[in-house]
Amino acid sequence: MNTKVAVLGAGVMGETLLSGLIRAGRRPEDLLITERREERAAELRERYGVDVVSNVEAAKQAGTLVLVVKPQDMPELLAEIAPAVQANQTVISLAAGITTSFVESRLPEGVAVVRVMPNTPALVDEGMAAISRGAHCDESHLALAESLLAATGRVVRVPEKQQDAVTAISGSGPAYLFFVVEAMIEAGVHMGLPRGTATDLVVQTVVGSAKLLRETGEHPTVLRERVTSPGGTTAAAIRELEDHKVRAAFLSAIEAARNRSRALAAE
Repeated sequence: MNTKVAVLGAGVMGETLLSGLIRAGRRPEDLLITERREERAAELRERYGVDVVSNVEAAKQAGTLVLVVKPQDMPELLAEIAPAVQANQTVISLAAGITTSFVESRLPEGVAVVRVMPNTPALVDEGMAAISRGAHCDESHLALAESLLAATGRVVRVPEKQQDAVTAISGSGPAYLFFVVEAMIEAGVHMGLPRGTATDLVVQTVVGSAKLLRETGEHPTVLRERVTSPGGTTAAAIRELEDHKVRAAFLSAIEAARNRSRALAAE
């Protein structure tokens, strides 16, 4: 069994996955990454001790191909590697909006394709990845994808029809939280706090709140109510948020992200 893994695409997420696999114990000699720019290729060789090869060479040498390119670049990549791909290989796609059927239709018959929606906290091994099986996947292919992605965070299985919603919630989700963090920091500065102090206060509050959610298992409404004393400061703030329909705005924003994911697939 060919256990070599090739990461096709050396952008931020491609390098994140590569570095996570090495930290998780994978040997550099069992990994490949692709990169056309020689300067970047030399940097990757120096940093990780892995072979940097062409997309076609990766498809020839590895048992598992992880496609980490932009959605608009996927057709060209698939056309390039298709002649070298064999039916016994596993292909894992991390491109938003690209369906397993799209990938399968451009590769030899019988290739197992797993669709993944990761997110950027994978950079610090706190990612959230959702995986879906293609037409030719079995339990072993899903387990393989889980083992690779677990190197950079948590993994959940979902039916592929739910991937657009996953993209809107966790794929794009970090940006929503960063947006809120920006607003809270600016509020602190507006009220006279030094920017560094405001940043420390907000970031630790976000980290601590997330840890509280995860470790207690409590519903967020319960945790929010514990902070919200009747007639207190938090109650005044929540009332303002409700008056400005912030909850409804988040719902509309996340639906817009889902709809865009669907449009990408259609395109």
